[in-house]
Amino acid sequence: MSPTLSSPSESAPARHPDTIAVHAGMAGVTASGSHVPTIDLSTTNPLTGIESGGDSYENLATGGTPNPGDSAVYQRLWQPGVARFEGGLSALEGSAGTVAFASGMAALTAVLIACMTAGKPHVVALRPLYGGTDHVLATGLLGTTVTWVDADDVADAIRPDTGLVLLESPANPTLELTDIRAVSDAAGTVPVMVDNTFATPVLQRPIESGATLVMHSATKYLGGHGDAMGGTVSGPEEWMVRLRQVRALTGGLMHPFGAYLLQRGLRTLPVRVRAQQATAALVAERLVGHPAISRVLYPGLPGQDPQGLIGRQSSGAGALIALDLAGGFAAAARFTEACSLITHAVSLGGIDSLVQHPASLTHRPVEASARPGAGIVRISIGLEHANDLMEDILQALEAALGDATVDLAAQLRNADAPAAAAALMSAVADGATATDVATAAPVRVSVATPRSGSPLSSPQALEKNHALSLI
Repeated sequence: MSPTLSSPSESAPARHPDTIAVHAGMAGVTASGSHVPTIDLSTTNPLTGIESGGDSYENLATGGTPNPGDSAVYQRLWQPGVARFEGGLSALEGSAGTVAFASGMAALTAVLIACMTAGKPHVVALRPLYGGTDHVLATGLLGTTVTWVDADDVADAIRPDTGLVLLESPANPTLELTDIRAVSDAAGTVPVMVDNTFATPVLQRPIESGATLVMHSATKYLGGHGDAMGGTVSGPEEWMVRLRQVRALTGGLMHPFGAYLLQRGLRTLPVRVRAQQATAALVAERLVGHPAISRVLYPGLPGQDPQGLIGRQSSGAGALIALDLAGGFAAAARFTEACSLITHAVSLGGIDSLVQHPASLTHRPVEASARPGAGIVRISIGLEHANDLMEDILQALEAALGDATVDLAAQLRNADAPAAAAALMSAVADGATATDVATAAPVRVSVATPRSGSPLSSPQALEKNHALSLI
């Protein structure tokens, strides 16, 4: 990561990313007599004449931007506040341009439509991805086809009709890292689009690693306050023209007030992301080894960045963590319901911490073989103090362990061996895990299971295979 950035459209000297974030996209504001951008809510704009108005319309409807003296014609074609936000993000991502949309899914849709109209409907995609992205590709909703590959197999999956290679790093929700440079090299002339929502340009600038396009759900970190929705695609001007044309014709434009809030969010983005990342690293380290957790998933932990991408591709591990709970789905349900300071809700990247169960929510549409594990919960770390977050997480983990083991222990306390075996069988049928059983049983329990936190077999299988015995 370069320590300095400059807007590709400006000749000013290169400046630190923090400075760019504060000032990018703010050109002309002071000269207008204001200190912050004004919000223009006009849906239509005056025309200077029939011919000039027609020329302006033609230019904008085909993906152009207004020339000096041109009318902006209609908000669906071009909007000054949205353009201001686009310029700010372009400076941060180091791209020639950015096109902003009403949501992240609208941004993805525009890219796929652009591929389709170019006669390139085939997409090579690396899982895991955001569940909505996965679902659109897997269903072929927009007429595209998809080949799912690992990073090492990208080159072999490229076809003459391949229009895009798509990846997310860190990946949603389990935070795997992908070598963007290696994938870009393997893709050859096929454009690579990186969903950079989790990292943000504060930590990672995919264009510097060979990517053609960078996508964001701007709703998340870019806005940062959970009050503005949007999506963006940044990249070369040739692609921006194509995407502006799709946006103009399909109507996926970002609302001007949303653009104002997102532009404001950019100005504090570096400060927020670094503070959230520092807290996430502390929380992740403190949770390692907790008996309720099979594994803490966080790229900054030892062994979770085997390619050494942090420091080479990105400058940090980010502010999301995932917990693979030993008790599976039942423990995940108890954990999310027990959180009090942390809000149980979808989305991420805001100033307050959120927790959700991906397999039930954002990744519910994903086919079973690619869906996150039933015990995985994802936590978006906000700006709360680490100690307060830890207090909430630890009490929620106690709840995740508690109910099943306490109930089972009560049944086992005064039971003879046959009754105890029956209670264990019943607990297994209700979703108890080896961890639950080992914690609750007042006798030695031998459980044949791949690992202590994985779901046990059915009672019938246990009886047949004698996998569970009381000693």
